Amino acid sequence: MALSMTHQIGALAGTPIPAETVTSPGDSMATVSAPPMWKSPASTLRCSVQKPDIGEGVSPPLSPCRSPVLGATRLDLSMACQAFATEVEAPATEREYREGVAHDKGKGVPVYVMMPLDSVTMNNTVNRRKAMNASLQALKSAGVEGIMMDVWWGLVERDAPGTYNWGGYTELIEMAKRHGLKVQAVMSFHQCGGNVGDSVTIPLPKWAMEEIDKDPDLAYTDQWGRRNYEYLSLGCDTLPVLKGRSPVQCYADFMRAFRDNFKHVLGDTIVEIQVGMGPAGELRYPSYPEQNGTWKFPGIGAFQCYDKYMLSSLKAAAESSGKPEWGSTGPTDAGHYNNWPEDTPFFRKEGGWNSTYGEFFLSWYSQMLIEHGERILTSAKSVFDNTGVKISVKVAGIHWHYGTRSHAPELTAGYYNTRFRDGYLPVAQMLARHDAVFNFTCIEMRDHEQPQDALCAPEKLVRQVALATQKAQVPLAGENALPRYDEFAHEQILQASSLNIDGNSDDREMCAFTYLRMNPQLFQADHWGRFVAFVKKMKEGKGANKCREQVERETEHFVHVSQPLVQEAAVALTH
Repeated sequence: MALSMTHQIGALAGTPIPAETVTSPGDSMATVSAPPMWKSPASTLRCSVQKPDIGEGVSPPLSPCRSPVLGATRLDLSMACQAFATEVEAPATEREYREGVAHDKGKGVPVYVMMPLDSVTMNNTVNRRKAMNASLQALKSAGVEGIMMDVWWGLVERDAPGTYNWGGYTELIEMAKRHGLKVQAVMSFHQCGGNVGDSVTIPLPKWAMEEIDKDPDLAYTDQWGRRNYEYLSLGCDTLPVLKGRSPVQCYADFMRAFRDNFKHVLGDTIVEIQVGMGPAGELRYPSYPEQNGTWKFPGIGAFQCYDKYMLSSLKAAAESSGKPEWGSTGPTDAGHYNNWPEDTPFFRKEGGWNSTYGEFFLSWYSQMLIEHGERILTSAKSVFDNTGVKISVKVAGIHWHYGTRSHAPELTAGYYNTRFRDGYLPVAQMLARHDAVFNFTCIEMRDHEQPQDALCAPEKLVRQVALATQKAQVPLAGENALPRYDEFAHEQILQASSLNIDGNSDDREMCAFTYLRMNPQLFQADHWGRFVAFVKKMKEGKGANKCREQVERETEHFVHVSQPLVQEAAVALTH
């Protein structure tokens, strides 16, 4: 017997999903307060935070910094498949509505949706092909501009240097093109696995791991000798340590092979290349590693500069500064991963971070990260020049302990941002030199939802970053850091996507927003209804002259008239 549509979309989670009574369109727009709406595994981040006892073993941490868990979820399938209508003539009212949503190019912010991390299998095929096809059509029907997909280095160039298998990505990109969706392709040079929501494990290429086994200093290292295998240490960026090539050469060759393979859709279907520059694809050090419970929110993290290549650079910098005694190690009084700033001599209110030594070390540490970005962007720009694609870089939204003077978690991650120094302007200026987009996370977060004892301030952080990008004249794009389906988060994103930064000029809109992530929960009836309304409001812009009731009526109308198409599509999919 053929599988029902519920089972097909449910396959996105890799788990069986029981049938459920269909929720009426009227229920889909019910207003629900934020906490009950997003009972995700990361909900602990919104609770009171206790300072951990460093001596105790810690459970696997839940971070505010990456992907949601694709867990088992009950679905309302009627909402998940609206756009199978590509092969069925839509009623005029639905067709008109869809055209109004999907093709209005007026003022507003286009919305993209992140694909599941395992959209391409380890055998280089599209994972859950029928469910994927159904979901892409549903996203298109909602007015979504396109999708973001991770193009994993560890999958494509897995077996041998210079041997690339684009199989699953070729099919997935063609699928997106067929449905009229744009693609943001992420050059994912990091490992998948070790961050919250990393539901699959995709290591670095086998041959690269072989070289790390021979020379463990190719991996980022902390002061206690722990190695991190999420991303190669930037200390060896230009050294021929990977079977005769440097890491930057490997990244450039990978991007060039991607360009050559997909040149027929670059600038048309593929409109953006996001270049991975660190763990979770972000330009940062792996200072808060979650694997094995090393770090737990809201710990300060730890500096990652103790491999021999980083130490060699530190030694040279100290000698050129006339302080050779500063070159043998990083700060020795900066505490442990799960300390709080005031627990450590280096990060406390009047600590070493604000000393002459602190300024030397933090300047070197952050500059190394910026130079890493410069090197990779130089390659990316030369590869994708004149192809019509934008290049972007993701910067992490590290908002905990933002209210302290030292901003310790940002410092350990490589952002030299303190109460007395703007650490994001140099990053924005570096991106501006390469015409790259500044992509920032935690756009959905509100200050009062965060643990106040950890002095979290995501709204203030977003505003600081927006101001830095305005000063540097670099485009700003955004993402949500955690899965949210409630109107409170949607409204926060809408506000943050169009900020009046200086109070004098018009609102400055983001160039794009990417919604994390396509999963079964998104296709639940109430979540889907709110998501459709959210996409519509983002595309129309904050200044759209429509009342809430009008948006709700239009959204409910769309959901209602699309139901016959959903039923026909579900039948077609099972054959």
